[in-house]
Formats: sequence, structure tokens, C-alpha cells
Amino acid sequence: MEVINTLGRRKTAVARVYMTKGKGKFTINKRDYKEFFPTAVLQAKILQPFQLTETEGTYDLNVNVAGGGINGQVEAIRLGISRALVKVSEENKPLLKEEGLMTRDPRMVERKKPGQPKARKKFQFSKR
Repeated sequence: MEVINTLGRRKTAVARVYMTKGKGKFTINKRDYKEFFPTAVLQAKILQPFQLTETEGTYDLNVNVAGGGINGQVEAIRLGISRALVKVSEENKPLLKEEGLMTRDPRMVERKKPGQPKARKKFQFSKR
């Protein structure tokens, strides 16, 4: 099996996932994933696609992620992993789609409007 290359995005985070057959070694920005995301909740989010498809420990991951916050980065990585697993085997798609891992979250930060301090906040209104 050659390298499978996929992309995952969430808000402003972009994750490029390179998946190969291996022993389950995950590297994110040249660091181990447990070192990069020390929280157990974030680590569980990364492993979720593998647990659903029962492929834990069968693939090595090399991920480059940039932009956004830690949660956005984790969800971008998770989408990239899900897309890579579908490229490996098309029968993984219904399992992942059922859990909502195949859809890109379209929510983005709303732009700031002129004449306002933030996107929705208004300057204090003075009647007189």
C-alpha cells in the first residue's frame, strides 16, 4: 500500500494527513500525538474513526496541521483520517457517515462589520 494523502479542514485549521500501513504510530507536526494533544478527550477524538472501523493499530499517520485552535485542529485531523479510511475501503463510509465524521463543519467566524466594534456587537446607543 502506498501513501494515502487526504485533507481535513475545520474553521481556519487545515490538516494534511498521510496514511500508510504500519503499527499505529501517529505523528503530528513531527511530534507524537500524545505529546501534541495531551488531553485524553482530544486523543479520543483522533482515534474515533479507527475505533468505528475497527482498524486500530493497522495504519501509521503523519499529519501536518496549521491554523486554528487545538479543538479545530483535532477535528480537522479527524476528518482527514476519515477520508483516508474511505479511500482505503469504501465500506467504511456508512459507518463514519452515521457518526457525522464525513461532513466538513461549515461554521466559520462571522466577519466584522463597519460601524460596529465586532461582528454583532453594536456601539452604545445614546438617545440624546
